Amino acid sequence: MEPLLLVEDKSELRGMLRKALERFGYDVDEAADGSAAIQKIRQRRYLLVLSDLKMPGASGLDVLRETKQADATIPVLLLTAYGSIDEAVTAMKEGAFDFLQKPIDLDHLKLLVQRAAREQELLRENLLLREEYTARYGLPRIIGEHASIREAGQQIQRVAITDSTVLLLGESGTGKELFARAIHHLSQRRDHPFVALNCAAIPEGLVENELFGHERGAFTGAGARKIGKLDLAHRGTLFLDEIAELPLPSQAKLLRVLEEKRFDRVGGTQLVEVDARIVVATNRDLRRAVEAKVFREDLYFRVSTVPITIPPLRERGDDVLLLADHFLDKFSREFRKAGLRLAPAARERFLNYPWPRNV
Repeated sequence: MEPLLLVEDKSELRGMLRKALERFGYDVDEAADGSAAIQKIRQRRYLLVLSDLKMPGASGLDVLRETKQADATIPVLLLTAYGSIDEAVTAMKEGAFDFLQKPIDLDHLKLLVQRAAREQELLRENLLLREEYTARYGLPRIIGEHASIREAGQQIQRVAITDSTVLLLGESGTGKELFARAIHHLSQRRDHPFVALNCAAIPEGLVENELFGHERGAFTGAGARKIGKLDLAHRGTLFLDEIAELPLPSQAKLLRVLEEKRFDRVGGTQLVEVDARIVVATNRDLRRAVEAKVFREDLYFRVSTVPITIPPLRERGDDVLLLADHFLDKFSREFRKAGLRLAPAARERFLNYPWPRNV
């Protein structure tokens, strides 16, 4: 869990609040004034910000504005003294989550911090819902009984409980994203985001922006900070499909993420820390890509620690009939056509067809 940032210029009150927040179970980072807080906010991610409203130099309003510019999902709670309610109302209009009046009621503080943390979680989930399917996934169902697909499934179960980077190999349509989701849902990160990015589906000049995000003013039209897929996958899993299509400059940045768990946004000067498991997939021979100088050798060694090959449908025997029955049953219920079955001749043709694009 990210720490909470406590901003208070009075050292005794800051110490008392820190002890209380730590008793509530939170990690706490602290700043003695607004200017120091702004520097910290620019450098790392916080669960939420708890700041005094009136301080020498940069005020609580300045801290609020900087926080919202850095990440609009971070809640800001403001501490106010008697007589500054009007300023607190102004802060609420500018996006503050809530305010507490001094002297601080610690029970009320605990309740507000819990609510604010939940609010941030929901906001981030809403961002992710625009990237994922509309339904929240349970454990993905992998249909098949052939020995090759069962072996791949067993490998997935063994590696899921670790935090290793996984390389999924297989032709297009073999279900590599389904296996990536299974890794996520079988891991300790299952309650956090699964974020997918197809590196081949985005123009080369936009991949870095999509993956790492950008800072305000990074280029013409960049009027606000954009959170990239890597940010969204914090504490969860990032799935990079068609990794061989990632441009070389972005490969270098991804290598840094794997080695140091840090990256910089486009146009940024501060390193951002991230904790995300990386799963990659490709339908190409990465070793040949390395020989052709289109894929970094050091990145190849990093991502190929645990390679898992997903077999093509033509090599899975009768599994094609299981899949056909599954989809026929699904669409029978969807279109209210009960009792549909594949004719024997159709089943024979399914078994003999080479399925060049798989499923």
